Amino acid sequence: MSATQTYNKLVPEPTSDSAGYWQGLNEHKLLLQKCAGCGTIRHYPRPMCPSCHSMDSTWVEASGRGVVHSWTITHHAFHPGVRDDLPYTLATIDLAQSVRMNAQLRGVAPEMLRIGLPVRVKFETVKEGLTLPYLVADAGA
Repeated sequence: MSATQTYNKLVPEPTSDSAGYWQGLNEHKLLLQKCAGCGTIRHYPRPMCPSCHSMDSTWVEASGRGVVHSWTITHHAFHPGVRDDLPYTLATIDLAQSVRMNAQLRGVAPEMLRIGLPVRVKFETVKEGLTLPYLVADAGA
C-alpha cells in the first residue's frame, strides 16, 4: 500500500486481553494465549481459561501451520472497504496447537478447496501499526 492510499476497512480495537496477539502479528508472529494454570492453549484471546477458569496467561508462538476445517466464499460486500476484494475465501483452520482461527485464504482456487487442506499463516502489514494474518496452501506439508 502506498503512502497516498488510505486503508478503508474495519480495523480491530485491541483490548488488554488481545494486545499480545496484535503485537505479535506486527512482529510477524502468531501468538496464542497459554493458561499459566493448566497449560491450555486458547484462541481467540480472552481473559479466562475455558478449562480451569484461571485468569493468568502467557503468550506462546504458534507454528502457523494447520488444516482447513471449513470455509466460505464471500460474494457480497458487508462493508464498502472489502468490495474490491470480492470474491474472497474466509477459512476456519485447525492449528497444530489444537485451536481454531479464521483468516482469509489466498491463492487457492475454489475447486481446490477441501477439508484437511494443509495451510500456513502469512502476514500482511496493511497500515502502520496493523498487520493481519492470512492463509496460503502449505505445499511443504
